[in-house]
Amino acid sequence: MKKSLIALAVLAASGTSFAQSSVTIWGVVDAAVSRGNGDVNSVTRLVGSGISSSQLGFRGTEDLGGGMKANFWLEAGLQNDNGAGGGTTTNNQASGAGTASTALGSQGLTFNRRSTVSLTGGFGEIRLGRDYTPHFWNWTVYDPFGTNGVGTNRAMLSSVALGGTTAGTTGTAVRASNSVTYLYNHAANATSTGGQQGLHAAVQMYYGENLSNSATKKDGDGSGIRVGYNAGPLSAAVGYGQTKFAAGNMTMTNFGAAYDLGVARLMAQITKDQLGTVKGEGLLLGVTAPVGAGLVRASFSSYENMNTKAATDQFAIGYVHNLSKRTRAYVTYATVDNGNGAAVALGGSTGVANKASSGFDIGITHSF
Repeated sequence: MKKSLIALAVLAASGTSFAQSSVTIWGVVDAAVSRGNGDVNSVTRLVGSGISSSQLGFRGTEDLGGGMKANFWLEAGLQNDNGAGGGTTTNNQASGAGTASTALGSQGLTFNRRSTVSLTGGFGEIRLGRDYTPHFWNWTVYDPFGTNGVGTNRAMLSSVALGGTTAGTTGTAVRASNSVTYLYNHAANATSTGGQQGLHAAVQMYYGENLSNSATKKDGDGSGIRVGYNAGPLSAAVGYGQTKFAAGNMTMTNFGAAYDLGVARLMAQITKDQLGTVKGEGLLLGVTAPVGAGLVRASFSSYENMNTKAATDQFAIGYVHNLSKRTRAYVTYATVDNGNGAAVALGGSTGVANKASSGFDIGITHSF
């Protein structure tokens, strides 16, 4: 349960009344036993964030009057299987201090998931800081497995995709540092998933902060946009983002849609990526269905490198059981088939080109 606290320390320090100010503390702790099976090796692990991202967050708002509010949001990722904080990047490049690839497990708590300050009003929201990119949201909103665990489509995308092994080029696929974002028709201080009924949009610019006389002065600079429309049971959105690199720009275009039938929610995604001259395309079809005190989830997805024709198909199925309003138990199983040289392997295992791989998660998640 989220707990709202009056900022007593601020009042004591300043002697000023902030009767309309509040701070909320929340968190998620999620852990799973995960098994990955590959032709080279297999592995059994305890992992965090099996269906929900483990996190600790602080957010607050102050009523400025006239319909305007000031807000802050600090959200830290947790590796609760080993106690490490989440890695981050300071400049959207591999050269940034504390890049996710090198810092994971070697640093303390970082507000890597989101760290923003913003103003909201009738005009929408203007937000500054490290934040999610607009082009990320369709991957998680229209995937039954979100972006966590063995069943998520994103696990396959990051393995097959164009910049999956190119340091720095995929650092803005999910979040960007040094960003300025404008959101229209979103819930107050919400993430980009919080679009209201009707048209909603998010536009963002972010900066690599390189010196103007550098040969790579544009590296890490980029922009993104997402435009969506919600009408009752229907939800649809298109996203686009580009990050500049001297070695070749990374662009991501995606479209997602969902329709809630009541007995089931149908989802679909189309993804088109490009890194320099290399292109990739992906597709996902998914469904969630409430069953008793739980939820059944299933998806089929595919991704192909259009230059090499390396391709992977993935099937995932899972069940989430609500033990209470704050605690859920879950199980997920997934399998992939590789072709034309693709070698995607699940659950931390290592595979062989053109061979299948499988994996499963069994875990529990608790929010507070």
